[in-house]
Amino acid sequence: MILWRYILRAHIGPFFFSNAIIIFLFLLQFLMKRAGDLVGKGLSPWVILELISLNLAWMLVLSVPMSMLVASLMAFGRLSADNEVTIMRASGMSLYRMMAPAIVAAVGVTVGLIWFNNSVLPDANVRLQTLMTDIVRIKPTLSLQAGVFTSDQELPSYRILVRRTFEKSNDLEGVTIYDLSDPERAVVVTAERGTVSFSADYSRIIMDLHDGEIHEVDNKTFLSYRKLRFVRHRVSIPASGFGFQRSDASTTRRDDRTMSAQMMQAIVDSIRLERDNKIIYSGDRMVNHLRGYFTGRPQFYSAAPMRMPPAMPAAVSMTREEVGSFGTRDVRPRAGRVRSGSAAARLRADSLARVDSLRRADSLSRAQLDTLGATFRALADARQLQSQSMAESSGIDFDEKQTDRYLVEIYKKYSIPVACLVFVLIGAPLGMMARRGGFGMGAGLSLGFFLFYWACLIGGEKLADRGELSPFWGMWVANLILGIMGAILVWRTAKESRVIDWSTLTRFVPKMLRGQQSSQDNVNPHEA
Repeated sequence: MILWRYILRAHIGPFFFSNAIIIFLFLLQFLMKRAGDLVGKGLSPWVILELISLNLAWMLVLSVPMSMLVASLMAFGRLSADNEVTIMRASGMSLYRMMAPAIVAAVGVTVGLIWFNNSVLPDANVRLQTLMTDIVRIKPTLSLQAGVFTSDQELPSYRILVRRTFEKSNDLEGVTIYDLSDPERAVVVTAERGTVSFSADYSRIIMDLHDGEIHEVDNKTFLSYRKLRFVRHRVSIPASGFGFQRSDASTTRRDDRTMSAQMMQAIVDSIRLERDNKIIYSGDRMVNHLRGYFTGRPQFYSAAPMRMPPAMPAAVSMTREEVGSFGTRDVRPRAGRVRSGSAAARLRADSLARVDSLRRADSLSRAQLDTLGATFRALADARQLQSQSMAESSGIDFDEKQTDRYLVEIYKKYSIPVACLVFVLIGAPLGMMARRGGFGMGAGLSLGFFLFYWACLIGGEKLADRGELSPFWGMWVANLILGIMGAILVWRTAKESRVIDWSTLTRFVPKMLRGQQSSQDNVNPHEA
C-alpha cells in the first residue's frame, strides 16, 4: 500500500496542474468568443461568476481525460528518470503491479465522469443555455450621441435628439423628445438641459429636464394645440430589454446536449417503435393493394377516364339510337316513290351490312376504351403508390437520422470517460520510455494523442450524423485504436526495457544550442 500511495501521489500534482492549465485555455477561448455578448450589458459580478461556473461543467468533461494522460506521462517519466522504476523491478515488482494504482484511479475517475455526464452536465447545460439567452436578449446600454436620433430598436415609441453630451456625467444640453406612443396626438418636449438615468430595475428611462416647453397637437383635426412652459419636468420612458431578467430554466426545451443518456434512450426507443410501425403499415398496405390486381378486385386510387364515343362512319348519317333500332324495322320505300322489288331488297341488304359493320366497330371501340381506361388507372395507381412510398421512405430516413443523432450523444457520454483509462495505458509506458518527467515532455507527447483522439471523435460524430458511419464506431473508434496501441506498448515495455532515443532530434537544433547541449551531456553522462 505504501507504493500504491507513492505512485498515486506522483499523479495528483501533475493531474491538477494540467487540468487547471487546460481549463484556463478553454475559459480564455470562451471569453474571447463571447466577449461581444457580455460587454456593455451591465451584468453584475455574480452573473459573470455563474456563467463561468456553468461553463466549467463541459470544460471538465474534456479536460479530465487530457489531464489523465499528462499526469500518467509525467509521473512514470519522473519515476523512470529517478531510477525508481529500476528499483521496483529489481525488487520483483512487475510493470502491471506498478500500473495497478493508476488503472484503479482511472477506473474511479471514469465512473465518476460517467455519473457527471448524466446527472450534472445536462442540468448545467440547460441553465447555461437559459442564462446565455437572457444575456443576449439584453439591449446595449442606451448611448445618446450628439446630433443623432435614437433608433427604433432602442426606443420604439420615442425619438430623442441631444445637441451636446458629457463623457464623465449624464448631463445633457439641447434635449428634444418626440413622443410617438399615442397616434391621436403628437407631443414634442424640448429643454435646454437635463440628465438621463435608468430606474432600479432598468425598466424605464428617467429624464430630468430643466427650462423647456411641451408642445401638443391633435393629429386628427389639427385644431387643438397646447403649449406649456416648465422649469423642471421629469419624463419617464418605457425601456424594456435594457435590464437583466432571469428566465425559468425548468421550462426550457431540452435537446440532445441537455439530456442524460436515459432520457435520450427513451426517445430512441419511441422513435424506433414508430419507425417499425411505419414500415409494417406501409408494407401491409402495399401488399393488400397489389393483391387486388391478382384477385381481380383492385382498389384504384383514381377514377377511370371518361369514355369517348367512337367515331361515326362518314357514309352513315344516322344517330346510334336509329342504328340500334334499324335492324328491327323494315326498310320501306318512301311515299310518292315507286321502287321495284329487287331495288328494295338491295337497299335492305346494303343497309343491314352497314349496320352490322357499325356494330362490330362500336364493339371493338368499347373494348379498346375499357383496356385504355384500365391502363390509365393502373398507371395512376403506380404513381400514387410511388409517391406514397417515397414520402414514407423519407419519413423513415428522417427517423433513422434522429436516432443516430441521439445515439451519438449517448455513446459520447461513455466513450469520453473511458478515454481516461485508455490514456493511462498509453501514458505509463511512454513515460517510462521517455525517462524525463518534466511538464514539457508530458505536454509534447500528449499533444499528438490529443489531436488524433479529437480528430477521430469529431470526424466520427460528423460521419455518424450523416448516416455514413455507425454511431457506435463513430464514437468508439478512437478509444479502440488507442486502447490497442496502449495494450501493445504495455506488453512490450513489460517484456523489455526500451528507451526513446532523443539524439536523432538533435539535428533539428541550431548549431549554437547544439554545443551547449553537448556540454551539459558531458557534465551529466548518466542522464538519458
